[in-house]
Amino acid sequence: MIPYGRQNISDEDIDAVVEVLRSDFLTQGPVVPRFEQAVAAYCGAGHGVAVNSGTSALHLACLALDIGPGDRVWTSPITYVATANCVRCCGADVDFVDIEPGTRNMSVDDLKLRLERARLKGELPKAVIPVHFAGQSCDMEELSVLAEEYGFRIIEDAAHALGATYRDMAVGSCRYSDITVFSFHPVKLMTTGEGGMAVTNQSGLAERMRRLRSHGINSDGKREGPWGYEQIETGFNYRMTDIQAALGESQLRRLDEFLQRRRVLAGRYDEKLAGLPLTTPVTKADRSSAWHLYTVELDPDRCLRTRREVFDAMRAAGIGVHVHYIPVYRQPYYHDLYGGRIHCEEAERYYAGALTLPLHPGLGDEYQDYIIDSLAGLLV
Repeated sequence: MIPYGRQNISDEDIDAVVEVLRSDFLTQGPVVPRFEQAVAAYCGAGHGVAVNSGTSALHLACLALDIGPGDRVWTSPITYVATANCVRCCGADVDFVDIEPGTRNMSVDDLKLRLERARLKGELPKAVIPVHFAGQSCDMEELSVLAEEYGFRIIEDAAHALGATYRDMAVGSCRYSDITVFSFHPVKLMTTGEGGMAVTNQSGLAERMRRLRSHGINSDGKREGPWGYEQIETGFNYRMTDIQAALGESQLRRLDEFLQRRRVLAGRYDEKLAGLPLTTPVTKADRSSAWHLYTVELDPDRCLRTRREVFDAMRAAGIGVHVHYIPVYRQPYYHDLYGGRIHCEEAERYYAGALTLPLHPGLGDEYQDYIIDSLAGLLV
């Protein structure tokens, strides 16, 4: 089976992990802070906070912004459920802003309409979480203008977008947001096995996220003596190990290489899929995508087969296609929570034909051609 995504592990990666295994510290040692500094520097951000998953980073970001019961947070319906779940874990309410066609990112126009209505009702969100779908940045400057006008905070869900740029700035620079969150799951741009990181330019937010990831404890406390530590608030064990951070450090050195290969593969898809009854992704001129995913939309009026038939046939041919994503509000938990009242028209239209094709640095041209030929044979 050709996977839709796969890690790329080198001998250097293995050596870096082994070096930590032979050292004095497997966790809470020197490698995690070094990795945090390296990622923050790569993005042009002031601070990095490494944690055990991208989901944990999203949760800590919400907590650091004091999101809790009675608050409202808005995000995209086309994302993994973790983006919405982090809000619910804080006891807040989550709602969904429709996407724009082509990029499948949060629609600024729909957001404007919703904000106008919410202001009249006194129901404005405390925060908005735009999702950089498939690796392409949302229109962050437009979102920041709205944040200034309507008074909400911004957490960028950049789980797909490490290495992407927006207006010649790295995603994660936090020029237009409070916090940006990355994921290092094996199918992402680079990996630490499991893991994630939040980056920010605000030292107070970084300090609080560091405290919350380690039980809410301030280890510099001296009240009980030189051995002292003080729990300031209720926190979690969301720490990243030095083993994971060593792998991340090594992977980060090859991130640009990974990105270049992904961009070549995406360009080949664009070229070779032209003319088929489907829509390929749209990339805006003022940004570069990290190409975590390559997702097409099948045209139901021109395809010979349904999306399900194409999906099953591609899987039977050994091609690990996928679908990203089922709109979050369709999930049983959210459907029951909101009584099925949420409906985003563009998200539904996109989902009806969505199909994710394999894309990762280890995908050879011959395998990609096999994927393209197999898909073409099913559609026309």
